[in-house]
Amino acid sequence: MYKYKSIFSLVLVASFVSACGGSMPPPTQRMADAQAAERSARELGANSVPAAQLSLTLAEEQIAQAKKAMADDDNERADSLLRRAKADAELAIALARETGAKVGTQEAVKDSAAQQNTNAVQGAVK
Repeated sequence: MYKYKSIFSLVLVASFVSACGGSMPPPTQRMADAQAAERSARELGANSVPAAQLSLTLAEEQIAQAKKAMADDDNERADSLLRRAKADAELAIALARETGAKVGTQEAVKDSAAQQNTNAVQGAVK
């Protein structure tokens, strides 16, 4: 009787461990988040900002690798790749915005100088 109890316990523990240690589900939400960040970076013009191009390219490559990993049922690797892809895409967004802000600042300074010049010529400034 003791032998059957220990076998039953062993089977029960083994099935519990296999149920808990099963593979993780496909990281579909993380894929959507990474793709959305990558799309935002492209829409903000990260492709035309030299500082952001590398980050955007890395994000695109990591998303492609994650799709392959998901197809191979390697969801843990896919999850890791998608975390990195989203971070790279967000960096590309930040770099594109920074460049846009610098350009906007330069244009505002030029416009201000031009307006001051116009005001001086028209006699508005003494």
